[in-house]
Amino acid sequence: MAARLNDLYKNEVAPALMKKFEYKSVMQIPKIDKVVINVGAGEAKENAKAIDSIMSDIELIAGQKPVPTFAKKSVANFKVREGMKIGVKVTLRGAQMYEFLDRLFNFALPRVRDFKGINPDAFDGRGNYSLGLKEQLIFPEIEYDKVDKIRGMDIAIVTTAQTDAEAKELLALMGAPFAK
Repeated sequence: MAARLNDLYKNEVAPALMKKFEYKSVMQIPKIDKVVINVGAGEAKENAKAIDSIMSDIELIAGQKPVPTFAKKSVANFKVREGMKIGVKVTLRGAQMYEFLDRLFNFALPRVRDFKGINPDAFDGRGNYSLGLKEQLIFPEIEYDKVDKIRGMDIAIVTTAQTDAEAKELLALMGAPFAK
């Protein structure tokens, strides 16, 4: 499957972007650099096992072992101490990144209730796209019976595009289901 998106990029997306934005060199054509999946776990301060549960879910979804994230500062109001595990992240590149995006665009997002497309305005001004999901159950790898708690996640798609218009066109040609 990952090869399908990679071949799509080489054979259709790159030439279309080259023609539309009139690049002088093939090195100017934007591409997807990496995908970062992040899950924050507020309940981890009371329940240390929550991080293990999140790590197993993210490993199933991403196909790669995630790493825990730690608090940088102590915040008394949130009962968080410096160095506490407060989340999980994983960075995908190469074939795993393309496979994850393929599953996200074609299987997971259409399973969201009342799905009309992803927000076309969630770019950061430098060609990167961020997407928040409310539950991990939309991924087919997660078994509903084995989930202890429904958790959301943030997905950041980092591209080499210089502008949001270039990045939006790149993601649209790769199959991102933007809302009309």
